[in-house]
Amino acid sequence: MRVRVAAPDAALRASMHTALDRAGVPLAREPSSDTVLLAAASTVDEALADCPNGDQAGIVVVADRLAADGVRRAVRAGVAVLVQSARATPTRLAAAVRSAHDGDGRLPHEALVRLLGTDRRKQAAPPRLTARQLVMLRLMAEGLDNIGIARALSCSAHTVKNVIYDLMSRLQARNRAHAVAAGVRAGLI
Repeated sequence: MRVRVAAPDAALRASMHTALDRAGVPLAREPSSDTVLLAAASTVDEALADCPNGDQAGIVVVADRLAADGVRRAVRAGVAVLVQSARATPTRLAAAVRSAHDGDGRLPHEALVRLLGTDRRKQAAPPRLTARQLVMLRLMAEGLDNIGIARALSCSAHTVKNVIYDLMSRLQARNRAHAVAAGVRAGLI
């Protein structure tokens, strides 16, 4: 297994060579079916633009920024492994090259989250429920009906009905099962 480095900047290419040399990964001058291409640049798109089409065992992209669109294009182009430049230690580069050579994929967590569109920071905050509503939601999750909840909490069934009505409104739930599912998703149960 050998590595060929492609980078638009000679200094960046030299730093990748040094890191790979420290990791004990041999460099290749010419592409072959056993060679892994390591493309390094500021962005994923710049690294992809510097990737020559050829016969290689796999592609590793090292970039400063891993934007979602660039990651999608890289995956479509057959890139097996993405590494953020700040985390490109000799050990990580060696592991990335091995993964690409073996056909395994590696994406940084941040890139995978952006790619899948499940960034928790962008999700709506869970609804705020009162302590009584949380208790009733948990009892609903255990399968208790209004009378069972009233007995467990020593209150009237009418009180339970009113609290659950407000609870369903806050969770924007259609029915009890939907309310319990929303509570689970929001981490309330």
